[in-house]
Amino acid sequence: MGDPLLLQRSVEVDDPRAPWVRELLTDMLDTMRAADGAGLAAPQIGVSSRIVIFGVDSNPRYPQAPEVPFTVLINPELTWLDQEMEEGWEGCLSVPGMRGLVPRYTRLRYRGVDAEGQAIDRSVDGFHARVVQHEVDHLDGMLYPMRIRDLRHFGYHEVLFPGQPDVDD
Repeated sequence: MGDPLLLQRSVEVDDPRAPWVRELLTDMLDTMRAADGAGLAAPQIGVSSRIVIFGVDSNPRYPQAPEVPFTVLINPELTWLDQEMEEGWEGCLSVPGMRGLVPRYTRLRYRGVDAEGQAIDRSVDGFHARVVQHEVDHLDGMLYPMRIRDLRHFGYHEVLFPGQPDVDD
């Protein structure tokens, strides 16, 4: 947090099959797995490109979370399917040790391409929709604390949730 790259809009990817994209995806996946994260955006590792990865299966840091298929999403576009929002606790690898209660749309459609340039078009809800919104926010220069409505619901994980394992997205 505080890095200017995290506060600006990332650049569109012209060729999702370019060798540099493959290398970046390997670095992103290694970083996400090392932190047991649910997702990661390219700007979080210093690259201003519109690329996110996400996915949750049997992650011990998300024991209650439903499965989210591993996805590489390049040049994403989000469309809200309705105006319903829900607040939920979020953390972030770029804001370590902190948690905040963040409002997110409950249902959305996301489109983009994968690492092979194949189209992705999914309509999702719940936790899956929250993870996608969190990661795509990074591509638009938005960190989750900027979305918190009441800063009384923002603080250190160990203070807010004593005895519970730390979970960053």
